Amino acid sequence: MPHPSAALLLLLAPAIAASTPVPAAPVDGDGVGQVSITGRIVVRVESAPAPEATLRAMPVPVRWIEKGGPKCIAVSQLSGAIVNDTDSVDLVLKGGTRLRALLDDDCAALGYYGGFYLKTAADGQVCAKRDTIRTRTGESCSIGKFKRLVPRPDKHRKP
Repeated sequence: MPHPSAALLLLLAPAIAASTPVPAAPVDGDGVGQVSITGRIVVRVESAPAPEATLRAMPVPVRWIEKGGPKCIAVSQLSGAIVNDTDSVDLVLKGGTRLRALLDDDCAALGYYGGFYLKTAADGQVCAKRDTIRTRTGESCSIGKFKRLVPRPDKHRKP
């Protein structure tokens, strides 16, 4: 069994060797030199926010109120669509404005969850009481009217 001091010296040998400079060996023609390179990597890990802060940061679902809407909208302004109800499709316009396209009575909006097609008219507009939207499966529905959607003020929500 080695002496405790010798065991400690063996454990510390790599650290001592790394911190001790190595004298340059003379190089004469066929001589060999030794170079010692050390480096380190620093990884920064940020702490996670407290659970309370996470809960406060979660957005409250927005409830929408229907207001009077336009008769027509420019196809170039369409950005996306959301199916939220059985008889309507919510359209998201560039800039964040939302419109609700109310479909005729005999149409179910749930068929539009996978997207839809619009046949562009010569004027570049989609108009209520004139145009139809088509599902990807081939069904079509007439647009009855458009309603502008505005966020409903929530009296219980804290600022």
